[in-house]
Amino acid sequence: MSTKSRTRSKTRLSRALGIALTPKAARYLEKRPYGPGQHGRTKRKADSDYAVRLREKQRLRAQYGIREAQMRTTFNEARRQAGLTGENLVELLEMRLDALVLRAGFARTTSQARQMVVHRHIMVDGQRVDRPSFRVKPGQLIHVHERSEGMEPFQVAAAGGHAGVLPPVPPYLDVQLDRLQARLVRRPKRAEVPVTAEVQLVVEYYAAR
Repeated sequence: MSTKSRTRSKTRLSRALGIALTPKAARYLEKRPYGPGQHGRTKRKADSDYAVRLREKQRLRAQYGIREAQMRTTFNEARRQAGLTGENLVELLEMRLDALVLRAGFARTTSQARQMVVHRHIMVDGQRVDRPSFRVKPGQLIHVHERSEGMEPFQVAAAGGHAGVLPPVPPYLDVQLDRLQARLVRRPKRAEVPVTAEVQLVVEYYAAR
């Protein structure tokens, strides 16, 4: 799929789910705050409980850009942990390497963050990691490989080029953007994670499956 097609499909998905998945989609949603297609402007009939839960699950999954199998695996892990399953789910998703690369401001979008990881530009505690799903542990240092630091995307990031489109750096990350370094200080708390989702509805969706 071409970059243009990917951007179009992300914008369409953003409109369908009612959340901005990219900066471009955010601008688009400001102009057209309704769903895609010829019936996008018409008043929607009330959704069933199933449809509401399904959409909430899709919203959360889309914000992390992960496959259904990964989402379900993480949900099952969240359910086994002490505490509220929905909050655990978001906290575990947030400790993915690609999510933290985005939160730190190294990338502009989730897909760009994933690409940086897959192309082996990102290191954790001095070791290259090419799995976006890699679970970062509290205390670990995420940093850009020194040979990659001079590349344009990282130069833009180091200069704070994404500050206008990303949420503020959350308190569970200690970021030195000019050095392209970020340390996960502690496990994220759900209330601090900048994703839009009614996590209880996500839990109810999976509990019924």
